[in-house]
Amino acid sequence: MKIIVVGTGFVGLTHAATTAEYGHEVYAYDIDQTRIEAYQSGDHERINHYVNEPGLPQIIEETMNRYLFFTTDIESIIEGTDAIFLCLPTPPRIDGSSDLSFYFNALSHIASLLAKRTDQRRVVLINKSTVPIGTGRKLEAILKQHNVPNAGIASNPEFLPEGDAVEKSRKPDRVVIGADTPDDFSIVRRIYSQFVNHVRIRYIETTPETAEAIKYVANTLLLTYISFWNGVGARLGETFENVRMEDLKRGVTADGRISTWGSYVSNGAGGSCFGKDIQSLIYQLKTAGQQADLLQSVYHINEYQKTYLVDRAVNEAGAKFNHKTVALLGLSFKQRTNDMRDSSSLKVVEALLARGVKEIRAYDPLALAEARKFFNPENNHLFEKITYHDSAREALAGSDMLFISTDWEEFRGLSRTIEQCVQAPYLIMDGRRMIPDYNELVARGYSYLAVGSPYLAGQANS
Repeated sequence: MKIIVVGTGFVGLTHAATTAEYGHEVYAYDIDQTRIEAYQSGDHERINHYVNEPGLPQIIEETMNRYLFFTTDIESIIEGTDAIFLCLPTPPRIDGSSDLSFYFNALSHIASLLAKRTDQRRVVLINKSTVPIGTGRKLEAILKQHNVPNAGIASNPEFLPEGDAVEKSRKPDRVVIGADTPDDFSIVRRIYSQFVNHVRIRYIETTPETAEAIKYVANTLLLTYISFWNGVGARLGETFENVRMEDLKRGVTADGRISTWGSYVSNGAGGSCFGKDIQSLIYQLKTAGQQADLLQSVYHINEYQKTYLVDRAVNEAGAKFNHKTVALLGLSFKQRTNDMRDSSSLKVVEALLARGVKEIRAYDPLALAEARKFFNPENNHLFEKITYHDSAREALAGSDMLFISTDWEEFRGLSRTIEQCVQAPYLIMDGRRMIPDYNELVARGYSYLAVGSPYLAGQANS
């Protein structure tokens, strides 16, 4: 089948590449010429600059110019198209509503082209962007306004975790399709034929509105799990003596009815979806006259988590950040990605700068280039206090205290490096509970403060 994917960010590029693996003729379209040229080059480093996803450059290299094509000219490829996937950004506004300007601008242009095509075969416009419930009907209305013949709409939300997007595209938990007519369902089934009768993968056909709602409910429920453990589990471990966080998690999740996912505690969840989607759902419910108290609490707990460890350091450890040098390990919102959107590290940096630190020595295995964009001194002169380093060891050198903000696996074995690079007394703020042998460090005089545990003063300093 001939498929156009509009938008080549994380979702669009992954979807285009993995769909091409199944032998479809896929055209990945974007208005960003520089981005498209980077993909066309096949150079892994240039591809990773835009979308850093394990295994994705290899798929592009293997399928490009056979099944996968990149273009900035959608008009030249519109004829003979069976399906057009919309993978466009829908960023949040200040009030929590979704900014659909990218979405509708692209859609109006595509509708005008479809109205002029000579090939009258059935074409389905399939939305993969996360959009407010009912947006599919607005898409349908735009097609009618442009008198587009023989066209349908569908919703096909994505459920791709960053860092594992390729694997989850190949082996999804479920494929959700919302459409209205048998013809439209039939076209989408042909695209996803490998999943339709799969023994493990759930292939769900429903209405467009239900498909749109499934994405919102799934993401807000996942964030609810995280916020529950941070707002309840972590508080118990920090408040009551001898409550062991790891044992608490194992004991509670031994019940088969209770999910193990999200049962970790941390300095908050980030990324491009959770915060944006829960704010949008709150806005949609409140606009419709419904209560959203539960979702508002979930959102506020998650935001609170991002900076409260700095406050605990002041209140419990007596930390004084003014004119101090802090090593910050981890900038991306989670391991295996360079994505810093809504990352906890953004709030950590903001909190540290507000408390007058002299320097933040930052390290992340993948996100240093992204960090330089987020922390551009031209936007805020305080960002000049951030220096970037090529290893945890280099970032630790000369620091007065440490903050771990991302769950990179390499940070689990950090205790020996800490001992070699900095001398006690020294405060370790562990936002991800990454150091399993923290007791060894405490015995050697290092102070340790982690989410889900009480403050442990270095024994030589007690």
